[in-house]
Order: sequence, then structure tokens, then C-alpha cells
Amino acid sequence: MAMMPRMELRQGQSLVMTPQLLQAIKLLQLSHLELQNFVETELERNPLLERDEAGDGPFATEASNGPLATDAESFAKAESLNTLEGMESRLGTGLDNVFSPEQPSAARVEAAGPDSLPIVGGSYGSSGGSFDEGPEGFESGLSVELSLHDHLQAQLDLAVTDPAGRLIGRHLIDAVDDAGYLCEPVADIAARLGVTEERVEAVLRVVQAFDPSGIAARDVAECLAIQLRDRDRFDPAMQMLVANLPLVAKRDFAALKRLCGVDDEDVADMVAEIRRLDPKPGRAFGGSAAETVIPDVFIRAAPDGSWLVDLNPETLPRLLVNQTYHARVTKAARNDEEKSFIAECLQTANWLTRSLEQRARTILKVASEIVRQQDGFFAHGVEHLRPLNLKTVADAIGMHESTVSRVTSNKYLTCARGVFEMKYFFSAAIAATGYGEAHSAEAVRFRIKQMIDEEIPSDVLSDDAIVARLKSGGIEIARRTVAKYRESLKIPSSMERRREKVAMAHAGR
Repeated sequence: MAMMPRMELRQGQSLVMTPQLLQAIKLLQLSHLELQNFVETELERNPLLERDEAGDGPFATEASNGPLATDAESFAKAESLNTLEGMESRLGTGLDNVFSPEQPSAARVEAAGPDSLPIVGGSYGSSGGSFDEGPEGFESGLSVELSLHDHLQAQLDLAVTDPAGRLIGRHLIDAVDDAGYLCEPVADIAARLGVTEERVEAVLRVVQAFDPSGIAARDVAECLAIQLRDRDRFDPAMQMLVANLPLVAKRDFAALKRLCGVDDEDVADMVAEIRRLDPKPGRAFGGSAAETVIPDVFIRAAPDGSWLVDLNPETLPRLLVNQTYHARVTKAARNDEEKSFIAECLQTANWLTRSLEQRARTILKVASEIVRQQDGFFAHGVEHLRPLNLKTVADAIGMHESTVSRVTSNKYLTCARGVFEMKYFFSAAIAATGYGEAHSAEAVRFRIKQMIDEEIPSDVLSDDAIVARLKSGGIEIARRTVAKYRESLKIPSSMERRREKVAMAHAGR
């Protein structure tokens, strides 16, 4: 049969994602900082968009089981933004939201302004303070740190007067990484500058005397040795200890005692001093403001024992579509191209405001369901964390798993127990012995750490012993799983812990 070209007409159905839907999905997974940058870009590009400076945070709260309001007319009425009825219409629910442990399916939302949302659990960065201090108070608590290279360069200008020496010093400082280590061989620097390695080594010794102590070292041993010399503690025994850091990591105190020629008490003191040193001296310096984690959701305990769930208004950009300006520029449009541009700007602005509102409602729905599912954690702590997966939350709120995954990515909530990423509350299930209820992997990890913290030198728990204790507590778990959890907590093996505890016990006598 001969092949020949021909035209055919077929009908079919397929799923097509519109640009607006793609934008809504993109906004959903952005962190609040990324969202702020995105909104700033849109404000610059779209003349019809403007900030709602007088907005009172219409997305403060929402009932997780309330319907989603999708009436397009409610979005177009800017005058309804600051009215109670407008807020309730836009959110598709009333402004009461309380989760009672006695009635986990009931929900009501409490309207709360930013002044009534205290930060619980301390500060959220090295600056301290709270978010109700206002922008000036918050920003004044953050200081721009002097960069490590600037700090070293200032010391070089004072310590070295020879131009050639300063040039070598600048090249050495440029080769220091953020952790404070020299990341380029001396031979390469010498070859590039056309000087001898001895000349570069001489300047390097000067740089290594700079603050912070231990800077410009070529490896961990040299970094620790510099710090010990500055403390006048680099005696022959300590030199031998620094030369055998792998034994320190293994906690082989018997071998260290033999090599250093000291007793149990001295080797314990020496190891303790090594651990007080800073293996990354450059970390104290940075070139930007200290990063803080600003929570997207506040979880507060109500007087009646229920939980209040509120969105942080500081993380929610509030935008308006300037209908007055739109009407004016539409009348002034001189040709079809200008009219098309204005119409496109209006459509983009409307879709962006709707996407932001949808994002706020979705975050609140997911956070509310997390609080309902993990009530035990918020009331009693991590040992009461339940197994939870994306499907459980998605089914409860009538959304797809991928939506829940995007919402919980890069989003944080704060409660009396601290600040947590939303993904923290999703934990695998560990089977229970018999027909008991499954346990959260995070809760089991906490139990393992608790057991090890309570060890005594004469009874250090092996992984098998931990398995036996967990099984007696109703947790069915394999030894390799215990080992994996222990390693994830950066806890050494029972043999290494026993060596350390025995050495410390001897030192304390």
C-alpha cells in the first residue's frame, strides 16, 4: 500500500494548563521572601497594580472546612477589602477559627490583627526582638557584619608595610574561603607572583597571627594548632593529640593516652579543650544581614484549650487593582495596540490578586489541618507527634497531594515549642507491636535520643538494647533503622560513647 500525505480532522480532549494556572501554582510554592520579590517585579511592570497600604490583613484567618470563594465579582470590588462582609465573602467563611481537641472536626476562626499576634518561643534570629516593634525596631536589631576578607585586609595594612609583602598578603587573603581556610596551595601563589615559596610562607605566618585565631590554616590540624599556640597550650602532648585527630573522632582514649604519655584525667582535659576550639573560624564573619526565619502561620493556645491558627500578615502582600486609573487610561488609549496592552495589564492584575488570595486561603487550610492532626504535638511535645502523610491532609481538605506539597515547601509556623517548617509535621509511620497505633518516625527518633542522653558509663546502650527497649514500649523497629536514626542525630556508636563516658568519669574523680 502506497504512503501518501493527507489531511485528517480529529476531535479529542486533553488537559491544558493556562498561563494563569501556572502562575497560581508557582506562587503557591514560593517562600514569603521569594513572593515579595515576585510582587515587586509585578508592581514595576504593571501600572494598574498598587499596594493596599491601608489594608487590615484580609487573609488573617479562615476555617479549614469552609468553602472556597471563587466568585470573580468579589475580587473586582476593591471597596469591599476593608469591610467585615467583604473579608468573609472573599475567604468564603466567617472570621472565627478555633480547633478544640474535644471536637477535632469543628472549626471557627478568630479574627486577629497583627498587634494581637505575639511571637511565642523567643526571637527568630541573632538580632532578638519581636515583630511588633515595627520595621524600624526590627531592622535596627540587624547589623551588617564586616566581611572576613575586609577584616583581614585591615589587619594586613597595619601589620605589613612592605608593598611586596602586602601584595602577597592580599593574594593569600583572597584565597581564604568562608570557613577561614587557605584553599590554594602556597606553591601556586608563589608561581603566580614570581616569588619564592619561602617568601609566601613568611607572609602566611603573619596572616595566621591575625584575628580570628586559626585563620588561613591549610587543614583542621593546623587550624587547631594555631589556636592552641595563641592560648600557650601547644605543648608536646597536645601536639601529639592534634597529630592524631582521627583517634579523637573515634574516641579511642586508650590509644591517645599511650601516644601522648598522659593519664586518663589529662587526656580527657585535652580532648575537652580541643572541642572548645573553633574548627571554622571564618564563620563568625559575613557580608550580609543575619538571616531570620519569619513564620507564615501563628499557632496559639486559647484559654479553653483549643488552638488559634492565624496567618502572619507580614508575609502576605496586599495588592489592589486601580480601577479608576484603568478607566482613565482606557479612555486615553489612541490605538488598538495601547488598548490591548491595557486589557492585558488588567487581566494580569486580576489574576495576580486572585492567586494571592487563593494562596493565603490554601496555606491556612493546610496549616489548620496540620494542627488538627498533630494536636498532641502542640499540647505535649515531639513524643506525641503522629505519623502523617500528604495524602491524609489532602483528603481532609479536598485538595491534591501536590498542592499540599507545594504549600508546605519553604513555609514555617511558630508555636510555643518554637519555629518549625511545615514539612516537619509529615513523618513516616513506625509499626507498633501487636495491634497498637503506629508511631511517628520523628517521635521514635526523639525517644532514641532521650534514651542515649540518660545513659550512665556502666550501662551504655547498644543498638540492639535500644531495639529491645523500644519493643517493650510497643514500637516495632529493626536494628538497622535504629542505627540510621542514631547516625542522623550525629550520635556515635555505643563503643565510642562508652570510651568517652569512661574517660570523663576517670577525669572527674
